[in-house]
Amino acid sequence: MKSIRTLAAGILLAAAIAPGAHADTYPSRPIRTLVAFPAGGSADIVARMVTQKVSELSGFNFVVENRPGAGGNLAFDATATAPADGYTLLFSTPGIAINPSLYRKVEYKLSDFTPIALVGEAPLVLMVRPDLPIHTMAELVAASKQKPDAIRFASSGNGSSSHLATEVLKSMSGLQYLHVPYKGGGAAMADMLGKRVDITMLPISESLPYIRDNRLRALGQTGAKRSPIAPDIPTLAEAGVPGYAVSTWYMLLGPAKLPAPIVKTLAEKFSQALQAPDLQERLRNAGVSIINEGPQQAQAFLSSQASSWSKAIAASGTHIE
Repeated sequence: MKSIRTLAAGILLAAAIAPGAHADTYPSRPIRTLVAFPAGGSADIVARMVTQKVSELSGFNFVVENRPGAGGNLAFDATATAPADGYTLLFSTPGIAINPSLYRKVEYKLSDFTPIALVGEAPLVLMVRPDLPIHTMAELVAASKQKPDAIRFASSGNGSSSHLATEVLKSMSGLQYLHVPYKGGGAAMADMLGKRVDITMLPISESLPYIRDNRLRALGQTGAKRSPIAPDIPTLAEAGVPGYAVSTWYMLLGPAKLPAPIVKTLAEKFSQALQAPDLQERLRNAGVSIINEGPQQAQAFLSSQASSWSKAIAASGTHIE
């Protein structure tokens, strides 16, 4: 009987100290960080930029894994079903808030995730091929109505911020187009440069090099105000679509029920990295405005974005099987 009581006491003691011990030893192996887009796009670049700085300051080992496909749903599903141990994270763009309303069926819901850190946001840029006689939003809208599918729009994928930001623009401006989704911004940009499509809308960091060397023409950026790295490009509201303002953003999340000590550890390490002057400068040069204020703010922001996109998608009538 004594041995049974001793064993029971040992089990209770182990259970009592396990959470603290786990937090004290986390992480003990590399942290897989999923990105829902191919290498080389803005989400991939920002994810690697930020996790590299966190690694430098903390010693944590982040392994960024690109998991493109199904408008981000492959990466989202993989995160939602991963063990809640802090070793599978998601570096997400707005697709996680968009897809539950955009797709008729997804395997996850927002409650399947734990927001950890809202890194920041950046505008996209609406661009047109420079060989086309289109220099303003009014000219683009007029050209799009000349005949069915007169304008071919290249997005970075179904459900991407590129796609949905342009759908919102369509609903507010009367713009018409044939949507051509690609597997990432790089592929969309390649076909823009190859003159196989007519317009695209991509994050400002991916767009500026091609605008600066006159290989593409910018009609406007999507933010509520002009980006400091491109003050010469008007907002789309200034360009003739009053009230229009959409941005892409970057957030770190884990699966649901991620232990509070792990959330706290990760949030603190990311906050420390985002306060580093060298990372702040690199993010500014990529057009990213830092927002990070902690997990509660990230949760509130995600809920607000999901609600806003749900209304926008319902108004546009856009759905994907």
